[in-house]
Amino acid sequence: MLVMSSVLLPTLLFILVATALGVGLLALGYAVGPRRQSAVKGMPYESGMDPVHDARRRFDVRFHLVAVAFLIFDVELLFLYPWAVANKNPAGLAAAAVASPSVHPNLIFLEVMAFIGLLTLGFAYAWRRGVFRW
Repeated sequence: MLVMSSVLLPTLLFILVATALGVGLLALGYAVGPRRQSAVKGMPYESGMDPVHDARRRFDVRFHLVAVAFLIFDVELLFLYPWAVANKNPAGLAAAAVASPSVHPNLIFLEVMAFIGLLTLGFAYAWRRGVFRW
């Protein structure tokens, strides 16, 4: 029990200090901050420009297509980053080969290249369909 508490004490102390700091800063802002409301402060802020249209108007579907394409190619980086880090560190590849002797580093490289190839095909398809054309 003594060992457990000495291990958990720094973590619990960190959580306590972080919570106290967050609550304290919110309380300080509420106590010291100005409270004067006006019509200008209540208006929505859009990059310093007055809002021209209704916020619920329909957008062109191309905005959504570009957003989805961005998410797809952004998630690609999440899958490629661990491979790139392991590939840069030969010890990481050696450890992966020891952990699973049936997986050869060249096979991993081929799988990553196939993944990049599929993403390239998806990018070419989106380009051909005019997703990136405005």
